[in-house]
Amino acid sequence: MAATIDALICTTAFLLLTLTAPSPSHATRHRSPPIKGIYYPSWARWTLPPSSIDTTLFTHVFYAFLTPNPLTFEFDNIPPSDALFITNFTSELRPHVQTLFSVGGASEGPSLFSRMASAPSSRAAFIRSSIRTARELGFHGIDLDWEFPQNAADMDNLSALLDEWRAAVRAEAGPGRAPLLLTAAVYYAADGFLSGAPRVYPARSVARNLDFVNVMNYDYRGGWDTSATGAHAALFDPRSNVSTSRGLGSWVRAGVPRGKVVMGMPLYGRTWRLRDPAVASGIGAPAVGVGPGEGVLRYAEVVEFNRERRARVVYDRETVSVYSVAGSDWVGYDDVRSVRVKVGYARGMGLGGYFFWAANGDYQWTISRAASQLWSS
Repeated sequence: MAATIDALICTTAFLLLTLTAPSPSHATRHRSPPIKGIYYPSWARWTLPPSSIDTTLFTHVFYAFLTPNPLTFEFDNIPPSDALFITNFTSELRPHVQTLFSVGGASEGPSLFSRMASAPSSRAAFIRSSIRTARELGFHGIDLDWEFPQNAADMDNLSALLDEWRAAVRAEAGPGRAPLLLTAAVYYAADGFLSGAPRVYPARSVARNLDFVNVMNYDYRGGWDTSATGAHAALFDPRSNVSTSRGLGSWVRAGVPRGKVVMGMPLYGRTWRLRDPAVASGIGAPAVGVGPGEGVLRYAEVVEFNRERRARVVYDRETVSVYSVAGSDWVGYDDVRSVRVKVGYARGMGLGGYFFWAANGDYQWTISRAASQLWSS
């Protein structure tokens, strides 16, 4: 019965969304094969060697991260030990999945990319070096993780960068050498940034130049606001304009083909400390600070938290998310049940697939397996 209700909620929301989003064409509604991606954090190499990745569950693995030299904007700063590990990484995975290296990441900040993209000469240096690095290290492609363009000028420069990058990738390919993949990790919505100057992604450039975009549909809530708990990757949110359904719809309405839009899901939870669990302990309950893990727990740690603390686990149909409560500690996250609903939603919407952040978060690949099996069913 619960599964039927979940499916009805998902179907109803999808029908509402399609009233405001462009109808998918036959060419873009169904992508074959679907994208089943996951980011591999390089700092997890000691606990998660590449050989331990269950490649039957994924089509694309993104190596996170490489960062160009801030002076030359070239990838001339990779330590030899890292280069050796990366070469082994791509060799291990190459027969089974497509590998891409992701450039940047949240810790890098936006300024390096803003400076690089602001001039034709620095864009050219970055593009040449990125293509050379991908070939030398054995990657199938490159993923840009610019978090985030800060203003309209950055967005214009991003458009120019993507145009020039695609032209260079096309020119570099040849007989027996397929063009490199070009992708990007992007904000949860094509517009409506929650902070900073008003700006909108160059959707036309994104659509014509990128193979697909990984939409970061998570971190809507977190430790930067400790006043209340929140569903940090809510599929729906009737109390807010910030949700995965709203974000994905914005990319489609902006003109990016559905087959190039890839839904992101987190393999971690956000934690808070409740003000008074006897009074309120649900989503939006008053909080006084971050909870276990200094505000973040990997899903594998959430499983341990639930077991060791004998936590009360609640599935919230309204947001399609899960939260656990133990004493005054509160964790909001996705589990197998919520991920299945989300994957069904993305598939029903005609999207290109899904991805997870990050590979070291899952518990015995249970969530990754559930997502893969549902999409392929």
